[in-house]
Amino acid sequence: MDISIVVPLLNEEESLPELCQWIDQVMQEHGYTYEIILMDDGSTDASWNVISRLAKENPSIKGIRFQRNYGKSAALHTGFQHVTGDVVITMDADLQDSPDEIPGLYRMVMEEGYDLVSGWKKKRYDPLSKTVPTKLYNWATRKMSGIKLHDFNCGLKAYRNVVIKNIEIYGEMHRYIPVIAKWAGFGNIGEKVVQHRARQYGETKFGMERFIRGPLDLLTISFVGKFRKRPMHLFGILGTIIFIIGFGIAGYLVYVKIFHDVYKMTDRPLFYFGLLCMVLGTQLFMTGFLAELVSRNASDKNQYNIAEYTFSDNH
Repeated sequence: MDISIVVPLLNEEESLPELCQWIDQVMQEHGYTYEIILMDDGSTDASWNVISRLAKENPSIKGIRFQRNYGKSAALHTGFQHVTGDVVITMDADLQDSPDEIPGLYRMVMEEGYDLVSGWKKKRYDPLSKTVPTKLYNWATRKMSGIKLHDFNCGLKAYRNVVIKNIEIYGEMHRYIPVIAKWAGFGNIGEKVVQHRARQYGETKFGMERFIRGPLDLLTISFVGKFRKRPMHLFGILGTIIFIIGFGIAGYLVYVKIFHDVYKMTDRPLFYFGLLCMVLGTQLFMTGFLAELVSRNASDKNQYNIAEYTFSDNH
């Protein structure tokens, strides 16, 4: 199969028929074999009824419905588990992403050799309350990750199949998939200017709570990417350095006490600072040791309760 398209959605019953028809038209024009996996993230409207009807009308359309709302990262992760296409494309269901961009993204992966291609909505039709924070986060992510992308959060992306089979996303980490892919060893990341369209149906799912969760997840990715398999390299080194500082302070105070004997060691604030350093250093070292044990016996964190499928799960 040439292309798998994963579409996470929440309460998008009005836009789904038009989106699927548009995608099918593009696929037919270019002669691609394809599948569309519609990930219903616990919608409370008639989205699942629409998905079921579309799946009956077109065998290339498949649907998965969560029992409740888990979030976009969960929807993408689960959709990625079921894709079979050489190139995997993600896009939003609100018709703000244009399916006409799919052939260009496909060519960049298959012909130009990119592992991942991220869309860049250079001209946006979102309110300032969304665009301004997005610009700030994109700037911060570029600085922290070293990846020169303008729009990390663009839902329209293309991946080589092997990329999405070797990464895992949860929380709000769908915003930083390029960063996760880079840490996983897929560093050939490209960018394509894509058309951004104004929302036609429903309301945006953008919430203010993302301003808090997003940066925290970026810090998590930065830490996990570097030290997930070797936490002792971080906590052990920090703990050792801090303990040595505390031990040095204690040694200095003992020396002063023995050779000068002009005051009690406990009378000086430096004594308590040294003691704190030794205790903190020991705790950090033990944290690294325990984290090393946990990392070698970690269980799968991505388990989601799926209510229904519109296709067999044996492919």
